[in-house]
Amino acid sequence: MKIPILLRSLIFVLITLLVSGASAQSTQAFRFGVAPHTSARVILEMYQPLRIQLEKSLGVPVEVVTAPDFTEFARRMLNQEYDIAVTTGHQARLAQTDAQYLPLLTYSADFRAVALVAGNSTITTAKELRGKPVLGLSPTSLVTLWGQHWLKKNGDPDTLNYVSASDSVARLVLSGEAVAGFTSLANYQSLARDVQSQLRFLAISEPLAGRVYMLNKRQSANMSRIENALSTFADSAEGKAYFAKYKLDGYRKLKPNELVSMDPYAKEVRQSLR
Repeated sequence: MKIPILLRSLIFVLITLLVSGASAQSTQAFRFGVAPHTSARVILEMYQPLRIQLEKSLGVPVEVVTAPDFTEFARRMLNQEYDIAVTTGHQARLAQTDAQYLPLLTYSADFRAVALVAGNSTITTAKELRGKPVLGLSPTSLVTLWGQHWLKKNGDPDTLNYVSASDSVARLVLSGEAVAGFTSLANYQSLARDVQSQLRFLAISEPLAGRVYMLNKRQSANMSRIENALSTFADSAEGKAYFAKYKLDGYRKLKPNELVSMDPYAKEVRQSLR
């Protein structure tokens, strides 16, 4: 029986659409989300070697993406927009409890928050910051939340102003537009040496759960392959150079209850998102 030309055309179009859709689905990019602890440009450069390794191991395109600020990153993370989310411990805990992400690993180096002032500043206490411009990264950043707790505990309940990246914190403190700012010790160490030399620490936090790699539950079947890719990267020349450059000391598994200890901070993020 002959199939009418119009019907044959429709069948051809449908088959083409189905094949195109299947092809697009099979090559859908793996989204590697990194919390905006510094500028998007630096994040893309920082994670480029790992992106290449993941592409080789997974056989699919890998995109390194971020967000305008920590609050939006948390929102997108909870909306399942990332296959891997790399973020500080409090947001990692939120991803685990509220969106069923799976912990993979963290960095070996201690993660600490720091309060920075200009090297020639006369300020030595939190009380002296009262009524003056102080910077944080966003209301849901771990270093910002720690900074707010430190201010309140030490007699300065003032609120913070927010900027998008840690290098902006340093620049604005040195230009005199702010008297102090909060960032991570790792981000301070990533600043140019001449910039570091013009700053000093007003306070340093105890070790906190640092940047944690969290795997989206939809990728759980690929967990072993992803862990192997991360291990291969860590052992490679590119990986060792990456850890040395950013003073991260390699990867390690999370300690028991390490994320659980972040519950009070995770609660504050949850409240902010509401």
